[in-house]
Amino acid sequence: MSLAIASKPATVEPAASDADKLVNEALARLTTIGTLPEVTVQIIKTVEDPRSSAGQLNAIVSHDPALVTRVLKVVNSSFYGLPGQVASIERAIVLLGLNGVKNLAVAASLGQLFRGVKLCEPFTARDLWTHCVAVAVASRELAGCLETPVADEAFLAGMIHDVGLIAHLQLWPEKLRQVCEEAKALAAGIEEGKPYEGESFLQVERRIIGLDHEQLGRGLAQRWRFPKSCQEVAGNHHRPAGPNDHRILVNAVHIADTLCCQFHKGFDLTAMGQQVTEADVQALGASKADYEQTVATLPDKIAEGVAIFG
Repeated sequence: MSLAIASKPATVEPAASDADKLVNEALARLTTIGTLPEVTVQIIKTVEDPRSSAGQLNAIVSHDPALVTRVLKVVNSSFYGLPGQVASIERAIVLLGLNGVKNLAVAASLGQLFRGVKLCEPFTARDLWTHCVAVAVASRELAGCLETPVADEAFLAGMIHDVGLIAHLQLWPEKLRQVCEEAKALAAGIEEGKPYEGESFLQVERRIIGLDHEQLGRGLAQRWRFPKSCQEVAGNHHRPAGPNDHRILVNAVHIADTLCCQFHKGFDLTAMGQQVTEADVQALGASKADYEQTVATLPDKIAEGVAIFG
């Protein structure tokens, strides 16, 4: 297989310092998604602190009845396959671990940001959320092929990988709609089996808006104080070969994103022309057999995850 993204016409990326300035100026204008709910911020901070305990996390979560209800609902779903009913948040924390509960809290918070605003026909922001959940589930499943225990981290990274598009949607809705319409036209040939020779979605964004969703996504993940690994994923999931310190996780989300767009799970334009290569699978660190077996089960796993989190 070969990576089917060409660069026609080439677009000039702004210098790093210029791009950083543009990102900071854009993030300063955000209102609705500028900050996460305080309880989510506290949960992330607590879980990322190695000195924290399950008791501290329980104290934070317990003060938000809606979040408690959400966590218990998800924990008792078939998605986690836990034995018996879990009736208390304390037990949920024990069974899921601190990172698992953090992921549920983030999912509950982020899901509220993806309202039914139109991106372009036929996609709404809810379709983008469906895609993010699908990529989160696929990333978690792919990470399960690895010896390194990063499944929880992969789920969170997959969930936030496209948050830059929400920033676009709030700041430049008309320009984003134009990007999507151009991307739809470029992607039409793929459905007809033609070789893809157009611009990537990132290139169209930079040409029309001046920034792409990876640049904004990295900045937003930094602003929300997500782990460095999630910042790298938000900023590199379409270009996993670039320099970063979390190559395996970035590659897992890159593959998951590519597959979910090919499966047409929610908003599916961002990875147009991308293909999963043998080099991608090797960089992931999974055996070919494990990878193929995991991919075969993804549609059912994704459908289950979307039904719960979507």
